[in-house]
Amino acid sequence: MAEFTLDLNDDQKQVRDWIHGFAADVIRPAAAEWDEREETPWPVIQEAAKVGIYSLDFYAQQYFDPTGLGIPMAMEELFWGDAGIALSIVGTGLAAVGVLANGTEEQIGTWIPQMYGDANDVKVAAFCSSEPDAGSDVAALRTRAVYDEAKDEWVLNGTKTWATNGGIASVHVVVACVDPSLGSKGHASFIVPPSTPGLSQGQKFKKHGIRASHTAEVVLEDVRVPGSCLLGGKEKLDERLARARERAANGGGERVKNAAMATFEASRPAVGAMAVGTARAAYEVALDYARTREQFGRPIIDNQGIAFQLADMRTQIDAARLLVWRASWMAVSGKPFTAAEGSMSKLYASEVAKKVTAQAVQILGGNGFTREYPVERMHRDAAIYTIFEGTSEIQRLVIARTLSGMPIR
Repeated sequence: MAEFTLDLNDDQKQVRDWIHGFAADVIRPAAAEWDEREETPWPVIQEAAKVGIYSLDFYAQQYFDPTGLGIPMAMEELFWGDAGIALSIVGTGLAAVGVLANGTEEQIGTWIPQMYGDANDVKVAAFCSSEPDAGSDVAALRTRAVYDEAKDEWVLNGTKTWATNGGIASVHVVVACVDPSLGSKGHASFIVPPSTPGLSQGQKFKKHGIRASHTAEVVLEDVRVPGSCLLGGKEKLDERLARARERAANGGGERVKNAAMATFEASRPAVGAMAVGTARAAYEVALDYARTREQFGRPIIDNQGIAFQLADMRTQIDAARLLVWRASWMAVSGKPFTAAEGSMSKLYASEVAKKVTAQAVQILGGNGFTREYPVERMHRDAAIYTIFEGTSEIQRLVIARTLSGMPIR
């Protein structure tokens, strides 16, 4: 187990500087264009693949960093460049985490490489959990998976929404209900391979922010997948369902994690790191502007009202990063989140990103309200952090229930 430290080692610093250079030289110059186009920035993803940032090997190296800081460090730098483009680059990771959290070694080795493709033919993947009537309430999922024993196939029907890369993905990971009587304990995750009949893209959403990231509905109509596409395998699922039924019959007892929750728990500190990156980017623009913008014969940073805002912004960003790093280190060290530290990191960093980007707009004044300066875009992008992968309200609920000892459903 790695000791907790605030000092990055030489290898980590080298990787951080490499990612930062890509974000500064490739992502930022393209940010405004792809925000306006509201399209997946395939050329930028391909450039990321060429240099090795968009690849299974890169994410595996960061994921298995013994300090736990590889992923949050990478997320912060990429999202410092631009949130929309960065999400297009890292969005596949949520599907990959879904397979890592629930799949067998064979499934991990088979499907994750297909999610990324290669530098000459990049692919993306999608994790499909939310539904029109089931967002925060994952127990309300209606997408059904029914086992056809004669053909050893699962038949999926339903509609997913808010799916990053939904419909354009090569591989979709779909959370579906296999036993409605068990609520969220009756869920399982399935791989839908490329070009599977019955899967189609529904509505593509035109969004307030992160416009360069594709978000859409995914419609499943009698989608048949082989039995081997059930993540974890049927034997493991049957055992889990049997335990859940026994506990339900006995009036409850120890709770069982469902597939979607396992994925979100693993990814929340990473989302916090994304928020830190966006907040830091807006803070740096505001700081530079305050140093050079003059009013009444002096830089506006000489005014206490501006200086104190910048002081608070920097303090909150650093505090958010510390929460993210703590949760990431705890996760890799096998320490339990006894106070929902993962949710804490995501909650605080998300709220900081919204606040800091709003303050940056205010510091720039009228200029901050225009698209001539990037803080306008950063402020729009920051709004998503308090919504996706568990709203701030849900994070507070998770934290409160953890502290009280109540079950988290």
